[in-house]
Amino acid sequence: MHRYSRMKLSSGLLTMLAICAIIAGPSAISAQEVAVGQATATVLQVLVVTAEADLQFGDVMQGVPKSAGKTVVGEAGEFKVVGEGGKEVSLDLDLPPFLWNSTGGSEDRLQISFSSTDADLAFTAASTPAAHGVGAIVDQNPAALGNQNLGAAAPDNLIWVFLGGTVHPTVDQRAGSYSADIVFTAAYTGL
Repeated sequence: MHRYSRMKLSSGLLTMLAICAIIAGPSAISAQEVAVGQATATVLQVLVVTAEADLQFGDVMQGVPKSAGKTVVGEAGEFKVVGEGGKEVSLDLDLPPFLWNSTGGSEDRLQISFSSTDADLAFTAASTPAAHGVGAIVDQNPAALGNQNLGAAAPDNLIWVFLGGTVHPTVDQRAGSYSADIVFTAAYTGL
């Protein structure tokens, strides 16, 4: 009997040592550190895009091309984008190939073209087609305006686009009013 109680005591001690090793083992082997990070976001000012003035050719004679100057008040198309200072925006003009007349039940079109220098960019609130202000970028391709910064070059956090173009009426162009949409799009690039 004595032998049996010694074995029981030994097996009990071994069991206790095993339990202690299991409990103490992992905490003794590895240490744990904690780091706390944050999720952050900055909501940018909404871009405000406006068409301030239409591109106006006025009266046009049959067979005689007529231009509207990008630097002429009352002729130049004027577009403006206002947004978050220091942020880059992409600028895009969707330019029509024709102006349309839909009177009298039939449609007629008047060809319009834009040269690679028919757009100017200005960056001050007081800019006009005739007086762009400091830092203006002139003679730009209106079909490829690219990206511009609303920061250092644009102290008022805005960009003006002044647009010119030329219409080419045929010698038998139907009389009447012609028009088409010019769509100006601006979007933050994320830079």
